[in-house]
Amino acid sequence: MNAVTEVRRGPAEALSDLLAGNRRFATGRPRYGHHVANAAANSRVQQPYAVVVGCIDSRVPLEAVFDQNFGSICVVRSGGHVLDQSVVGSIEFAVTELGVSLIVVLGHERCGAIAATVEALRTGKVVSGPLGYLVDQIAPAVVAAGLEDPDVHAKTLREHVSRTVTRLRGVDRLATADAEGRAHVVGAVYDLDTGVVTVLNP
Repeated sequence: MNAVTEVRRGPAEALSDLLAGNRRFATGRPRYGHHVANAAANSRVQQPYAVVVGCIDSRVPLEAVFDQNFGSICVVRSGGHVLDQSVVGSIEFAVTELGVSLIVVLGHERCGAIAATVEALRTGKVVSGPLGYLVDQIAPAVVAAGLEDPDVHAKTLREHVSRTVTRLRGVDRLATADAEGRAHVVGAVYDLDTGVVTVLNP
């Protein structure tokens, strides 16, 4: 596997492109559709410029949210955008092998994984197995937000995004890429009602 060596757009330009796509999407003027002709036209070479780490929520189709064509972005999804080795390894691959310059951690309003974690902590219910892993990973953000806070879900979402960004910025390969200006990690939140993405951690 050889890293992409040609000059690529930097993190700031990549983020600008994604947010421009989100504006097209949110205002009902998308440029790209999921048409087989677009897939075929971009099938030979993979040159994405960003990787978006998001939740599995069916209401948040990431290519559509950012109005991106086939081949433009890599997508990594897990419940509540929780990190594990496969998720981090996939992000590292996108940066080191595919040459993406931007990693976006995208949380979303009314996240079911966050709601389940809040409920588990409030009731004292122990969630075991792989589902318990998701709860355990989100729980520190709930505690930091304040379990009894009436706005705990929204505050947990932003706290969890911020913590995920911090963790990724501390990963050796990603930290090196950031220090060298090759890639940057940002956090953002998607509003289910308006379709707008707001950047939290530029």
